[in-house]
Amino acid sequence: MYEQDRASRRLGIELLEVAEGTAVLRMRVTADMVNGHGIAHGGYVFLLADTAFACACNSHGPVTVAAGADVTFVAPAYEGDELVARAEERTRFGRSGIYDVTVHRGEDVVAEFRGRSRTIRGTEGAR
Repeated sequence: MYEQDRASRRLGIELLEVAEGTAVLRMRVTADMVNGHGIAHGGYVFLLADTAFACACNSHGPVTVAAGADVTFVAPAYEGDELVARAEERTRFGRSGIYDVTVHRGEDVVAEFRGRSRTIRGTEGAR
């Protein structure tokens, strides 16, 4: 799935690790990602977390999409910062799942994200 994600790859998001139910991705904040306050636009931080969520929930094989997500911004990120998003599956039930993603800058937490996934009917046997 990541190989087909042109939006994430064009923004420089790198897939570092993926295993069943987990994923780790990295992105450097560029000048084009900074808002009028001089901090990383929340949409880019969300996009990094959402991409990690997508990789984790699609690691099982079936085509899985977001049913919803929430983000809490904990600390600002700045141009030049390297952000790392770590996604972890919390539970899967039926065609649904819940995943938590923490976005870090070094040891500092930048954002906490919770995603709710839904497997597309008829893709359960896909890999």
